[in-house]
Amino acid sequence: MKRLIPVSGLADEKWEVRVIDDPDQKNAFVMPGGKVFVFSGILPVCGDDDGLAAVLGHEISHTVAHHVGEKISKSFILGFAALALAFFIDTSAQTTNLLLTFLLELPNSRKQESEADYIGLQMMAQACYNPQAAVGLWQRMTKDERGAPPQFLSTHPASKNRVEVIQKWIPEAMDRQAQSDCSATSAYADQFSQAFKPKSYQDAPVKRRGDDDYFF
Repeated sequence: MKRLIPVSGLADEKWEVRVIDDPDQKNAFVMPGGKVFVFSGILPVCGDDDGLAAVLGHEISHTVAHHVGEKISKSFILGFAALALAFFIDTSAQTTNLLLTFLLELPNSRKQESEADYIGLQMMAQACYNPQAAVGLWQRMTKDERGAPPQFLSTHPASKNRVEVIQKWIPEAMDRQAQSDCSATSAYADQFSQAFKPKSYQDAPVKRRGDDDYFF
């Protein structure tokens, strides 16, 4: 969070992050005022700091894009639309609500999630995290998504689809990272970790950020 917040443009927000001890929940969420909650179950899926940065960047991005306020305002609009349709079409409010949910609410929610994926990817790249880790994160989430409802019934895009879309954004994220001072930061981190390795590992090749096969 300390690395991501400065590149979010919301450094003055009173950010807080809390971990909820629930190993069965592979999820995270954000509330108004910069309150980020991470379930412990998603940590093994993150795999490393870069994967965790993808999750936290995504949650921060919901605040950057004002998604919470947008959802609240649209919920009022949907409520009035449901009442109007029920009155003019002479159908039950429940049927109208379901129709509006499938046609408007769920697609809009998936759009917000995609926006947060994009903004979060750019943020983590600018903060010198490896953008490729976001691909690895959603590939691992895909394996845990068996039995999930189809995308059109969900508030979130399917993990498989997220992988494909994020892969298209990677070149732009890498360009953003190149414009930051990440190459120097990465080289310093590699030298630091190399210096503190056991002597038997001193001659082993070092994985550097930016390698095509930089996955965990």
